[in-house]
Amino acid sequence: MLNNKLSKEELAYWGNWQKERDPQAGEYLVERYLPLVDYIVQRFMISLPKTVDKDDIRSFAYEGLLDAFDKFNMERDMKFETYASWRIKGAVIDGLRHSDWLPRSVRDKVKKIENAYAILEQQKNESVTDEEVSDYLGITKSELNKTVSEAALSTMISIDETVYDDDQQVGKYALIENEHAESPERHLTAQMIKESLSNAIGRLPEKEKLVISLCYFEELKLTEIAEVLSVSVSRVSQMHSKAILRLRAATLAIHENY
Repeated sequence: MLNNKLSKEELAYWGNWQKERDPQAGEYLVERYLPLVDYIVQRFMISLPKTVDKDDIRSFAYEGLLDAFDKFNMERDMKFETYASWRIKGAVIDGLRHSDWLPRSVRDKVKKIENAYAILEQQKNESVTDEEVSDYLGITKSELNKTVSEAALSTMISIDETVYDDDQQVGKYALIENEHAESPERHLTAQMIKESLSNAIGRLPEKEKLVISLCYFEELKLTEIAEVLSVSVSRVSQMHSKAILRLRAATLAIHENY
């Protein structure tokens, strides 16, 4: 049966588009869902370095929206906004990966920082300071912060890498959270990841925890979070990156064993 989450007007436009590729219907749908593109682009800009052009990100996102129009199945019980969000985010991440904006030397440094968080926080069972991480790696605090700032996008992608399931783009953890999966091991892994992330969020320094909350639960924009915390936009981006590195590190042991 047809998707009952759409209005009658939208169903008519969708019907004209999918059956005939009617230009008027296509124009209506693009205009209807462009705000979704703008919203997702703004969310991505939270973690992007200044060297990345916002217009490029919007172009990737727009391509994802067009791809969603072509592949959306009205027979499925799913809102188009949900499906399009997967496609748009995936298109942006793929575009950024193909542009290869981050030098390998920085990627290697990020991996070392991530491993340091994993080792130190497992040992202490609590959040570690920048000084402790810097001392462990044999670098200065300023070098640590510089690398974290440069690799903001890398930390974002690592926690929500895109994969495909039944022609749908989803976060890599979404697949293993399926409680109806045939493999008991997958369900156990999913539960362990949830518990690990929950504990890791609880251990975050207060400001980093607040940034995560405002960003992903309150869905505030980067500039709005900066106003709430009375800090610069770049500082918010840095705190977000450190928090994601800590959360990513919390799942390393689980993935190494499965």
